[in-house]
Amino acid sequence: MNTLAGNGSLVTEFVLAGLTDRPELQLPLFYLFLVVYIVTVVGNFGLVTLIGLNSHLHTPMYYFLFNLSFIDLCYSSVFSPKMLMNFVSEKNVISYVGCMTQLFLFLFFVISECYMLTSMAYDRYVAICNPLLYKLTMSHQVCSVLSFASYGMGFAGASAHTGCMLRLTFCNANVINHYLCDILPLLQLSCTSTYVNDVVVLIVVGINIIVPSFTILISYVFILANILNIKSTQGRSKAFSTCSSHIMAISLFFGSAAFMYLKYSSGSMEQGKISSVFYTNVGPMLNPLIYSLRNKDVKVALRKFIEEVFNKKQNQKKSKNHLSFLNRTILKFE
Repeated sequence: MNTLAGNGSLVTEFVLAGLTDRPELQLPLFYLFLVVYIVTVVGNFGLVTLIGLNSHLHTPMYYFLFNLSFIDLCYSSVFSPKMLMNFVSEKNVISYVGCMTQLFLFLFFVISECYMLTSMAYDRYVAICNPLLYKLTMSHQVCSVLSFASYGMGFAGASAHTGCMLRLTFCNANVINHYLCDILPLLQLSCTSTYVNDVVVLIVVGINIIVPSFTILISYVFILANILNIKSTQGRSKAFSTCSSHIMAISLFFGSAAFMYLKYSSGSMEQGKISSVFYTNVGPMLNPLIYSLRNKDVKVALRKFIEEVFNKKQNQKKSKNHLSFLNRTILKFE
């Protein structure tokens, strides 16, 4: 751990402190977060599969939802296995390269989700404010450009943060006061100046908060104004219901993220870690539930999918019974 690494860092591995150091909480928390991770994987993978297989859901809205679920699936898998190991191992070690890789992937998927939610807000704006031009405006090419731009912003932001982190030197302190390799806990361990990193954090985080937040806010101002102009109560209710799931997902993502970083910036690392659970674990778990339970199209598609699987199994069972009957009949004649 004290040999010189190729990038100039004296530390070749880090120790993740985890969520808590209280022994009596380790096993209960392990089972809790294992259930959370399983629900997250099953929910998001299920939604990705359902949208991919059902042609009725091949629309711009579900195209973005497909990407959101894919991001959440990958995002939670970046840190959850290591987090679970923390609860059952005495010392959760991660290599320097592994830590930087985790940091890059974590930031890539977080920033990508931020812009994917922004793209979804724009989609809802066009659907409600310009319904006659919706198919033309939200063409396959436009949706592809918006999704690739989301991933592009994620790659650019993650590269900027990780590149700046690689230039730092970590001398003796190697215990990260977190359950994952995040920017602020890592900066606290550096034995060289973090001025450039602080500036990059200010610029990149500022852009990735201001641009999506402003875009989403403007979109929903126009959406709200349009909904209020609808004369019938039923029409207003229907228009608002198409946005309610997205509003819940946005509130959960941006609200918990802002709360987490406010806690970190106030110097309360322990409270920051606890609040980050909502940002990193609860959000990806709830998103597929929010969109499936509150969405009629998804529920109908899921019901049809289950019926098709059930009918397929029933037909296979009937075929086996019929084949067995034929075999018995043949044996009697023999």
